[in-house]
Amino acid sequence: MCYFLYLASPLTLSEVRSMLPPGLTADLAPVPDQQTLKAIHPDAQTVARILSGRCSCDLVRERLADERADERHLRERYRSLGLTRPAMIAAFERHRRGATLRATKEGWPVALSRFVAEHARNAGPSLYHLDFSPEPAPLARLASVRQVSVPLVSATPEGWLAEGKPTLVAR
Repeated sequence: MCYFLYLASPLTLSEVRSMLPPGLTADLAPVPDQQTLKAIHPDAQTVARILSGRCSCDLVRERLADERADERHLRERYRSLGLTRPAMIAAFERHRRGATLRATKEGWPVALSRFVAEHARNAGPSLYHLDFSPEPAPLARLASVRQVSVPLVSATPEGWLAEGKPTLVAR
């Protein structure tokens, strides 16, 4: 169970990757997810997952030095979803792969908000979707799209993303 951040962009994957802060990666989303997000944002050429390690948790929540305290939030979410112990262990192993990556001095949320602003300047409106699931899995039916501006993203780097709600960011 981890957070996964999707981006539906008018740019190519290599253009998206070239703008990411060091330490973040972008991989193409699975075809079903591409179809789901392109149906919502038809201007998208690329649908990618933006990752720190093998998940996007660091972009949403700052890691705590104490691993048990850091994972408490995830553990509670796993239990509420009825995840089995082996599935929890696999999810924690994936999540821990990002623990060695160091964010910029401002932290991942700020670095991400700067990427979002730069991306909007170069690509125009783009769709972001934050999902929480035990593993990268096909996206469920999505809620209606909410729109936010780049100034809002810049002003609230830790609060502009809403889990489970596709978010169109435009200047």
